[in-house]
Amino acid sequence: MSALRILGIDPGLRVTGFGVIDMSGPQLAYVASGRVRGGERMPLPERIRLLVDGIGEVVREYAPQVAVVEQVFVNVNPKSTLLLGQARGAVIATLVGAHLPVAEYTALQIKQAVVGAGKAGKQQVAHMVARLLALPVEPEGDAADALACAICHAHSVNGYGGRRTGARSGGRVRSIEAWLR
Repeated sequence: MSALRILGIDPGLRVTGFGVIDMSGPQLAYVASGRVRGGERMPLPERIRLLVDGIGEVVREYAPQVAVVEQVFVNVNPKSTLLLGQARGAVIATLVGAHLPVAEYTALQIKQAVVGAGKAGKQQVAHMVARLLALPVEPEGDAADALACAICHAHSVNGYGGRRTGARSGGRVRSIEAWLR
């Protein structure tokens, strides 16, 4: 059985987390994780360019077969929500441009799949990511969230975690053609 390589992404305009795992049946294996920095004091187009270049480099280096992006939540600050949406759109465009299918899950679905509780805190998510991937230390913030996205998709594919997510209920998996429509 060949492994499915999954790229999880926690989008942000200043910092975008990424996490790469391999799934062979029920087994999950850590491959890599990190952050793509978008720069803070740069004009928006330059920040987007850094994000697109960084995610493109991650895709080329790790050659995932599917990508998972956390859906944007509605923020109290409309400007922040709009900026986050632009970062997320840039990430999705980069992934689609690399001919990857893209799955989307809400933060609630991701936490439910990884921790078992939709209201779990960041520390709980990081702790469970480390346990599920047998890591010697807990990954940091954005990288932990990105790995959690990838784990959520792996659990969805395998049908784990009680309530199923993914294409069958809740989350959406879109082919490249669906994004182009």
